[in-house]
Amino acid sequence: MKYQFGNDIIDANFSGFQQLLKEFYERKRRPLCLCTDPGIELYIAKVNDSYILKRMPKTGGLHSPVCMSFEPPEELSGLGEVQGQAIQENLEDGTTNLKLDFSLTKIPGKAPPAPSGADSDSVRTDGKKLTLRGLLHYLFEEARLNYWNTEIPRRNWFNVRKALLNASDSKIAKRASLTDNLYIPELFDDKKTREITARRNEKLAHMNTGKNSQSLMILIGIVKEISEARYDYKMVVKHCPDFHFMMNKDLHKRIYKRFQEDLELWGINETSQLITISTFTRGTSGVANLEEVSLMVVNEQWIPYENIYEFQLISEMIAEKRPFIKGLRYNLDRKKPLSSLVDLNTLPEPTAMYIIPPAQSHTYRESVDNLIQQSDYLGWIWEAEMAMPELPTHKTQIEEKDE
Repeated sequence: MKYQFGNDIIDANFSGFQQLLKEFYERKRRPLCLCTDPGIELYIAKVNDSYILKRMPKTGGLHSPVCMSFEPPEELSGLGEVQGQAIQENLEDGTTNLKLDFSLTKIPGKAPPAPSGADSDSVRTDGKKLTLRGLLHYLFEEARLNYWNTEIPRRNWFNVRKALLNASDSKIAKRASLTDNLYIPELFDDKKTREITARRNEKLAHMNTGKNSQSLMILIGIVKEISEARYDYKMVVKHCPDFHFMMNKDLHKRIYKRFQEDLELWGINETSQLITISTFTRGTSGVANLEEVSLMVVNEQWIPYENIYEFQLISEMIAEKRPFIKGLRYNLDRKKPLSSLVDLNTLPEPTAMYIIPPAQSHTYRESVDNLIQQSDYLGWIWEAEMAMPELPTHKTQIEEKDE
């Protein structure tokens, strides 16, 4: 990737890049990203002792889809609904303030909230705040875990965890560092159990029970099992086999009701993983208790998917070695049409790929057609009651749109 600093064009691999960023940061000057002509302005943020380039707010769609600063337009992602409201970027210090619709404080006597991130027949979510699922989608997108191409190394929990922690850096939620309130279990090593346990205890040490309230933390981990315990129920998370997350009968019942589809998808494919983002307390006994839970299924490459048809499409794209971006809903209801993937193989005109699940109404198809007509992107539709059509080719799609 190349950038313009004043009159100079600099490659991102330039050995003096950090020093250059520091100089422009101190002089309050902004470089240009040259992913498109004539270039798009970026700003420089200082994170700890390093300097990083960040896109200007509401400019993500102006960047090339293969650029690190690219952001899908609103019809291809739920990000547009929360950007600027639930997600507020500060250009002065490079921090991002996140407004959450779930609590990080528990008040004794107050009933725990229902699990978020799933469809509901009641109005609960404030669209101007991130749900648990919305936060997980945001971190996945910031970490570029919803992007795939043949140059991406094989992902595992070590680099997924690292990417998520990097994505949480410089994010503020509830007037505190998101990273400080985020627990992502580190890769388990049975030869280092004592050191890992000590670091976990240190991470959770501030979760002491107060007189009037109790602190909560956010867990992101891989679900190994949800099962009955000696007392109530528990969630076992991979990479922390000695530290279980307890839940009462009511929460267990609601999880299986609200996330039935996700659990079914996880159950039929052994290569997939079930990711949880949850809030939990830790009492004086040291036991962790879940308060609010959301679940998300990812495939072997850690790409999220909502149904078997998306899984099949993603698998086909990977088999054909076609680069793509997975659209993420954030707070959007699953009943609302959204592009499943953005095919980058048809550049310079990306193709939005839509799946119409079986038994959907005619109105659903009309909504998809309207999204394609209003978009600058080309469109591809798979009506899942029929066989998957041929993957898009640039020439064919342009001819269809021109007609």
